[in-house]
Amino acid sequence: MLSGLMAKASELKNDVLKFKSKDFLHAALGGSALVIMADGTIDANEKLKMMRFIENNEALSVYDTSEVLRVWKDYVETLELDQDIGRAKALGAIGKIKGKADQARLVMRMVIAIGASDGDFDADEKRVASSVAKELGLDSAEFDLV
Repeated sequence: MLSGLMAKASELKNDVLKFKSKDFLHAALGGSALVIMADGTIDANEKLKMMRFIENNEALSVYDTSEVLRVWKDYVETLELDQDIGRAKALGAIGKIKGKADQARLVMRMVIAIGASDGDFDADEKRVASSVAKELGLDSAEFDLV
């Protein structure tokens, strides 16, 4: 089981290397901020867990960790200040890779991994992930979100 997870993480990293770009990074982090804020709030424990996830995520290791954390915190802080503006900002970043099917699917895989990182991919997180899929022009059913 552990070797399977490690292989999946390595596969994600290799896929991310193919698409290493500012647009991809912003889409992935905007989507992750949306899914972690799915219940409308984010507490200190969730922030800490997400920062650890970013720091230890093999796929995101192709980027400078301080840049990844800065970008992610910016999305979260905007969502905390005003959910409508934060959501628009994150969806705008996600929309920049619409039509790039391979990148869009990889963002979805990352959003789902983040949503499920606490062991419970709940209905709110699935709803948000489904809206991310729609913004990317992907079918939610492809990711078992319906």
